[in-house]
Amino acid sequence: MKIHLTSIFVDDQAKALDFYTEILGFVKKHDVPLGEARWLTVVSPDAPRGTELLLEPVGHPAVKPYRDALVKDGIPLAQFAVDDVKAEYERLSGLGVRFTQEPLEAGPVTTAVLDDTCGNLIQIATQPQ
Repeated sequence: MKIHLTSIFVDDQAKALDFYTEILGFVKKHDVPLGEARWLTVVSPDAPRGTELLLEPVGHPAVKPYRDALVKDGIPLAQFAVDDVKAEYERLSGLGVRFTQEPLEAGPVTTAVLDDTCGNLIQIATQPQ
């Protein structure tokens, strides 16, 4: 068994696609119209056949209170692995990304938390090889 797809709820799919591709560097894999929404997924350019991230619209009524509570408490909805958190923090900060947590070393792991502009906090992490 392996993880094939996971989703993240976004306020605006077009805005999310821009952020996740143009800023974070993912690539679009699927873009299928489904009425007012789309089946819209992105993948890592390093693993185009790997796990897909579905940029899912916030249509369900439970989504807003759930996401609001996570953001209020500073809890990231997802974590993405990067080779160097500090370098990625500098790169993304230079692109105007707002961080709620600057790089923080916690034992062998370094993390930082960013606002994805679509209603979520995302943690980036570097772990030792």
